Amino acid sequence: MSTDSQNGEVLFERVSAARSALADQLAFLRQDRLALGGAVVIASFVLLGLFGPLLAPHDPIKYDVTTASGEVMRLAAPNAQAFLGTTAYGKDVFSQFLAGARPTLIVGLLGGLLTGFLGFLVGLVSGYYGGWVDEILMRFTDLTFSLPFMPMALLLLTFITPNIWVITFVIAAFLWKMPARVVRSEVLSVRERTFVKSARASGASDLRTMSLHVAPNVLPIGFLYTAYGIAWAITAQASLAFLGFGDPTMTSWGRMLRMVFDSGNIRIAWWWVLPPALGIAAVTTSVFLVGRAYEEVINPEIQTDQ
Repeated sequence: MSTDSQNGEVLFERVSAARSALADQLAFLRQDRLALGGAVVIASFVLLGLFGPLLAPHDPIKYDVTTASGEVMRLAAPNAQAFLGTTAYGKDVFSQFLAGARPTLIVGLLGGLLTGFLGFLVGLVSGYYGGWVDEILMRFTDLTFSLPFMPMALLLLTFITPNIWVITFVIAAFLWKMPARVVRSEVLSVRERTFVKSARASGASDLRTMSLHVAPNVLPIGFLYTAYGIAWAITAQASLAFLGFGDPTMTSWGRMLRMVFDSGNIRIAWWWVLPPALGIAAVTTSVFLVGRAYEEVINPEIQTDQ
């Protein structure tokens, strides 16, 4: 058999395995209607983040919506020319909503992944080694718990020019503590199991034991809190942007809320407030709904009657 044929078979097997895994996940989500609805919202959000700026009918910053006579439409309710109305500055709300999904997705996804990775790594090392290593890492974790996120983030961003990457790092630097605590508690239980002790007795190094025997058994809880981290990061990014510490070069949902607040029309221009507010609420709620469904599988003690 030729090498090309073998490679083709391997590729076909991998694609089939991926399709089977996807089908299994969809079948699982269908058992929980709330989780399925959440998955649909998350998928829509990802598509908006990837293609939203391309689908926006106008430039969210430079383009001014005008009437037939050439007058700028300021604070206009939804109409034929502006599907979701206009801002106090004559900008198209619909275009800003579509463009604002991308920064929200970037910070949420990268912030959540970095939060989950740091928390998983700290919890794994701390729980596995114990002793002075656990003491140092957990005291450092306690220190981060004692530092309130928002005041510290605002303090840091006062001295650093905010951009999407700095904001992502600041968010992850303060949110990793929760996954670390949970993963550590799981590792403390797993490391006492027979197969881990057998690996040590056979001469396996600590790194090999952690990587091949302990880590795979706590990965589900790590993935779960990574998903939660995405929701936390989206909320944190929106909060920072609303307070005026978002990336000034990009339109995000939090920045849209900041702009409507600054204009003094937050109680009047509902068409300007609702799209970003509902977008943030829908995505974060959906992440928690999907996460809750998987958490019931990981921890049967919290299962609810379906």
